[in-house]
Amino acid sequence: MVFRYGQISLLFYLLLSSLAGAEQTVAAAGAEQTVAPAGWSGHSPREEIRPKFHARTVNQNGVTTTLLGIEADRRAGLSGAWSTEREVQGGRWYHFEVKKKTRGMALARRAAIARLIWMDSAGNTVLRPQPTNASYRAGDRPQAEPEFPKPIQVADGWTTLSGDYRAPDDASKVLIELHFRWGEPHSAVDWTLPLFTQIDEPSKRVVRLATVHYQPRQGTTSKEKREQFIPFIKEAKEKRADLVVLPETLTFYGTGKSFSEVAERIPGPSTEFFGRLAKENDLYIVAGIVERDKHLLYNVAILVGPDGELVGKYRKTTLPRGEIEAGLTPGSEYPVFETRFGKVGMMICYDGFFPEVARELSHRGAEVIAWPVWGCNPLLASARACENHVYVISSTYTESDRNWIRSASYGHDGRSLIQAEEFGSVVVAEVDLNQPTYWHSLGDFQSQIQPHRPRVDAPQP
Repeated sequence: MVFRYGQISLLFYLLLSSLAGAEQTVAAAGAEQTVAPAGWSGHSPREEIRPKFHARTVNQNGVTTTLLGIEADRRAGLSGAWSTEREVQGGRWYHFEVKKKTRGMALARRAAIARLIWMDSAGNTVLRPQPTNASYRAGDRPQAEPEFPKPIQVADGWTTLSGDYRAPDDASKVLIELHFRWGEPHSAVDWTLPLFTQIDEPSKRVVRLATVHYQPRQGTTSKEKREQFIPFIKEAKEKRADLVVLPETLTFYGTGKSFSEVAERIPGPSTEFFGRLAKENDLYIVAGIVERDKHLLYNVAILVGPDGELVGKYRKTTLPRGEIEAGLTPGSEYPVFETRFGKVGMMICYDGFFPEVARELSHRGAEVIAWPVWGCNPLLASARACENHVYVISSTYTESDRNWIRSASYGHDGRSLIQAEEFGSVVVAEVDLNQPTYWHSLGDFQSQIQPHRPRVDAPQP
């Protein structure tokens, strides 16, 4: 038998296709193909980019589970979603939870997402109650934009997305969508059937965030500098603060010494000193000091807790000219720490000039960013809070009348919640970490940052 070149090419393509199919069959070993559960259907924005939809049952740890799958063929950019509707009661709270497992996706946080859309009985989107933030006019009710459940856990390759939501007063049903977007060739996602149940209204998560506005001018030793903050910590306690933020490199300020001369180990004298203060006053303290680690020096923010222990430290990652010329080394990590009220990240002074630092902290779950800062443009303080929808708490040496950085607390919309006017003052802002901020045409923007932010591959010089 003689084959021509075109026939050989076709046979080779069919062979590859059969091998790819065999791979998918192996990957789904133990799975039984089934029809979609009642009420579920697959759809795509355009038929020419429609991916493949399939449902199957699998045995997971002795439990039979139905999975809703979406996968691409050899083409890139296919998009679609499984969807269903559930009845709701306006004004009631609901818990949503679903798990996903992806294959062949370079950017699963963007490609495999869940959405909830509130609707009336006719299928129209509804309005949200009047928000409390100042960006809305009185009586101005925005449209209830889609909710985006956030990833909360990854285990055994499965990512759990979850959220608690209040159904708008006019809502009578919710559209649940499980998406596959802009997939790479042969990429896929499996979704479990989601949990959607009515719950009691969640409790608030109120936290009081304090900042100290002070220049420790007296003394020339680290001990003398630290001790000047004792009355301010006590005042923060009297004002029922949960977290108090102190300035940058406070053991260096006004000493006339070099960074090397005031540098210390961590744990060390400053962590022990502020740890005792935190325990005596039952709160968290963030303080800026200089760290020595062998032959290297770092500009550091420490976080100590109400048990008196060091919770963690952050090494400043962006160094200004003066610190570079003084021989300091930049850090390279963006740690976020669990506290009894929420997740706290830290940045230091010059970090505020660069969006990457606060963004990396927010990626890692920071709800509050403590910011010891010598000086910075106040517009950037607002931007760091606004672009990430996190609370930013700054403590600075700058005079309040200089139209420069302030010792202040900034809210999700970038506005200053409270700011210090005089040196030697302690100001406190009370916020609810469970309360999202809604924007016109966007809704809860913070929940959309991960699903929507672009992929950035930094060019190499």
